[in-house]
Amino acid sequence: MGKRTRSQRKGSSPRYRVASHRFPGSNTMPRVSDVVGEVTELIHSPVHTAPLARVKLPDGQTNLVVATEGLSVGSSVAIGDNVALRPGNITSISKIPEGTAINNLELRPGDGGKIARTAGNSATIEAHLDDGKVRVRLPSGVSKDMPSTCRATIGVLAGHGRGEMPLRTAGAAHYKAKARGKLFPHVSGVAMNPVDHPHGGGNHQAVHGPNSVARGTPPGAKVGNIAPSRTGRGRGKKV
Repeated sequence: MGKRTRSQRKGSSPRYRVASHRFPGSNTMPRVSDVVGEVTELIHSPVHTAPLARVKLPDGQTNLVVATEGLSVGSSVAIGDNVALRPGNITSISKIPEGTAINNLELRPGDGGKIARTAGNSATIEAHLDDGKVRVRLPSGVSKDMPSTCRATIGVLAGHGRGEMPLRTAGAAHYKAKARGKLFPHVSGVAMNPVDHPHGGGNHQAVHGPNSVARGTPPGAKVGNIAPSRTGRGRGKKV
């Protein structure tokens, strides 16, 4: 009898659980207006690629936000619609000029920031439209029309170049994966024996048979493409 598949082991073993007690907190953009906060601390978070900045507001409330390049302890962060065009300030994208780099952009007003949140990332304001929308070029290069009331942080996110340094040791890769609850090392299913994985076996490493399984497949066989909307190569329209 072979060992249990990876998907079965993940369901019951504490090995694949993230050590959440090590996380300082989540990135939450303040929704207050016309206030100036102060950066009291820059924090390293194992689960975030960019550092976090603890911003203290005048009423004593503190928020953790992803740090923008140029922020330091003691820096001021202005929040509202009437702010200067300085890195770290938070305002509605309708108030930001075209060509400005932004980060931590809200997808919907009030969601706290969903776009351009990884180290060294940024989006760009492209155009202000007449229908109450603002066209933003996302980090992927795709342009998207966003509601003008969405907020964003001005500037480029800190931590640029973090992913360029190679993982020189297996231990570095191990701890990087462990901080996020990922499996390392990751062995391909086709490299295993038939008793160890549904994709195992054969005279060469390939998935012998369908690679798609249903959403309700048992954990032992739930591998490959899970309930894909489509599979195969996209073929052009026949003329």
